[in-house]
Amino acid sequence: MSLSSSLANAMTGLNASARSAQVVSSNIANAMTEGYGRRELELSSQTLGRNGAGVTVVGTTRHADPVLIADRRSAQSEQGSASTMSSFLGQLESAIGIPGDAGSLSATISQFENALIEASSRPDSTVRLQNVLTASQDLAGKFNAISDDIQNLRVQADNQIFEQVSFLNKSLKHIEYLNQQIQNHSNTNRDVNALVDQRQVAIDAISSIVPLKLADRDNGTVALFTEMGAILVDGRAGTFEFSSTPTIVPEMTISSGALSGLSLNGTPINTNAERNAIKGGSLSALFQARDNTLVSAQSEIDSIARNIIERFADPALDPTSTGGLFTDSGASFDPLNEIAISQRISVSSAVIPEAGGAIWRIRDGIGAVSQGDVGNADTINRMLGALRNSTLIASGSMSSGSTSFANLATNFASQIGSAKHASETDLTYAITKTETLRTQELSGGVDTDQEMQKLLLVERSYAANAKIIQSIDELFDLLLGI
Repeated sequence: MSLSSSLANAMTGLNASARSAQVVSSNIANAMTEGYGRRELELSSQTLGRNGAGVTVVGTTRHADPVLIADRRSAQSEQGSASTMSSFLGQLESAIGIPGDAGSLSATISQFENALIEASSRPDSTVRLQNVLTASQDLAGKFNAISDDIQNLRVQADNQIFEQVSFLNKSLKHIEYLNQQIQNHSNTNRDVNALVDQRQVAIDAISSIVPLKLADRDNGTVALFTEMGAILVDGRAGTFEFSSTPTIVPEMTISSGALSGLSLNGTPINTNAERNAIKGGSLSALFQARDNTLVSAQSEIDSIARNIIERFADPALDPTSTGGLFTDSGASFDPLNEIAISQRISVSSAVIPEAGGAIWRIRDGIGAVSQGDVGNADTINRMLGALRNSTLIASGSMSSGSTSFANLATNFASQIGSAKHASETDLTYAITKTETLRTQELSGGVDTDQEMQKLLLVERSYAANAKIIQSIDELFDLLLGI
C-alpha cells in the first residue's frame, strides 16, 4: 500500500470519527428532548478497485420501536378519555354534593325536613313557619343551581370540543407538511431524522384526542388513521367540522339538531354510535359527556324535582290548593312538560309575604283565604308524611319503583358518585399503563453513560488516525530530504 493510499485511509477515518462525534454529541444534547430518536452512525468499508480505501459513512440511523410507540399512543387515548370523563363526573358530583356534606342536595332536603319537624311542634310560631319557607326556597334554589351547573358543564364540553377540533385540524395540516418535507429530503438524499422527530411529536400531541393507527408510505412518509379506520392523513390532511354553541338549555340535544355534530371531510360522524370513527380518546368522551352523561343527569334531576312537586300537590295533603307548595314557575306542573322542571321549580307565591302571600298558609293550606287554628299542625304533618312516605316514581332511572324523597335524592347522588369512582379507577389504570410504556420507550432511547463510552472510543479512533497522518507526514519529509 502506498503512502498516499495510507493517507487517504486515515483521512476517511478522521472523517468517520468526526461524524461519530457529531452524532454522539447530538444524542447527549437531546437526551431530554421529547420525540427524539437515538441516532447511530452507519459505517461501511470502502474499496477502490480491488484494494481497501478506508471507511465511508453510509448514513445515520434513527432508532425507535414503532410497536411500543403505537401501544403508548393507544394508552394515551385511553387516558384522555378517562381523564375527561373523570373531570366532568367530578364537577357533576360537586354540583349535586356528596350526601351528608353541607350544601349538598341531600343536606338541603334534610334541612327542609327538620324545618317541618320544628314547625309541626309549634305551628303557631311565625319564626318556625318562616324557617319552613326559607328551607323550601333553598331546596327549590338547589334544584335550579344543579340544573344550571349541568347546562354550564355541557357548554364547557361543547367549547372543549371546538378547541380540540381546531387543534386536530391544525396538527393534521402540520403532519401533512412534515410528510412533504420528509419526502423532499429523501428524494435529494438529505437527512430526514429531525423531521421524523417533529412528526412523532405532532402525532403524539393528538393521540390523546383520537386513537390513531399509522401506515408507512413511500419515501419515509406515513398515513394516519383513527383506530376505527377513518382517514386523517394520507397524502392530504383531512378536515374536521364542528360549530360551537355558546348557550345550551336542557331542551337542546344533538338528536333534535339544536347542537352541532362532528363531520370529517364533509361526512357526518355518529358520535353516539357504539363503534364510531373517533371512539376512544378525549374528543369522543367530550361528546359522551355533552350528549349522554349530562343529559341523563338533567333528566334525573328533573325527575326528582317533579317528584317533590307531585308529593306536595296531592289534594289529600292540602284540600285548599290545586298546586301545592312547589310550582312550575308559579303555575301548576304539567307532566308533559317535565324537561327542565328543575330549572323552573319555585315556591308558591301564596306563602311568600314579599310576593303578596302569607306565611300562615304553610300551616293552614296554600289556598286558604283566612287563618285557621294556629295550633293545628295537621297540614304540616301531612307535608312531613309526603316527604317521608314511599311513593311511586313517575320518571327517571327509578321509575316504577317506590321510595322516600330523601332516598330518591341520595340514590341519584350515589349513582353519580359510583360513576365518578369507576372513571377514576379507569384513569388510574390508564395513567399507570401510559407511564409504564413510556418508561419502556425511554429505556430504548439515549443512554448518556453509553454515549460517553462511545465518545471515548471516537476520541481514541480520531487520535489513532491523526497519528497515522502525522507518521506519514514524517515519512514524506524523509523522502523529500533525500
